[in-house]
Amino acid sequence: MAVTIKSEREIELMRKAGEILARTHEELEAAVRPGMTTMDIDRLGEKIIRGFGCIPSFKNYNGYPASICVSVNDEVVHGIPSKRRYLEEGDIVSLDAGVIYKGYHSDAARTHAVGTITPEAQKLIEVTRQCFFEGIKFAKAGNHLNDISSAIQAYAEKFGYGVVRDLVGHGIGTHLHEDPEVPNFAQKRKGIRLEPGMTLAIEPMINAGRADVIWMDDDWTVKTEDGSLSAHYENTVLITEGEPEILSLRL
Repeated sequence: MAVTIKSEREIELMRKAGEILARTHEELEAAVRPGMTTMDIDRLGEKIIRGFGCIPSFKNYNGYPASICVSVNDEVVHGIPSKRRYLEEGDIVSLDAGVIYKGYHSDAARTHAVGTITPEAQKLIEVTRQCFFEGIKFAKAGNHLNDISSAIQAYAEKFGYGVVRDLVGHGIGTHLHEDPEVPNFAQKRKGIRLEPGMTLAIEPMINAGRADVIWMDDDWTVKTEDGSLSAHYENTVLITEGEPEILSLRL
């Protein structure tokens, strides 16, 4: 699959998908609280997405059983919601979701505090979010993909954090995952030259400790190997002639 350049019509559909996903994340953030289960979050997320007439991108994607990936504390990504997993005061929870609107995907993730969290956990969430914004400073036509990747890594490592290597961002459009891969760490090659009309899911996954991760027996949930906290921040981004447009964030 080659990197696709989206037409104005396609971009408009992806804008709508992104706006619906942004609203979904806003409602989920407002709902997160101690005592709810990770399954409660999934059910609410699916209800919101379907309420907009959209389809959850993740449900049954390669066999994934839920609509929202709910990853708690040392879980990096792809946590499977459970009726038995309760959120507790002091946890951090990463919510990754996607919507399909008229055949076009959007993909975004946020990490939230559950009640009152430690200053260290709060800092990890904030730095991970800022990693994304450091990266998209370079998401401009004429720059190379590696400019984004290098900026994300450089910012995270200033704080002594580990940048996950085993998972990367990606292109997005009529498929949830399209070319190119978008690493959060510097490559030896410059990568593709960015062009207007490209749409990318840029998603720093940052660990408070080392970068190493392990897969759980469910074949989905990814955790930090050293048990440290992990945070995730993602948006669907459109490359334009000028500044990048964040499709999944209502500014």
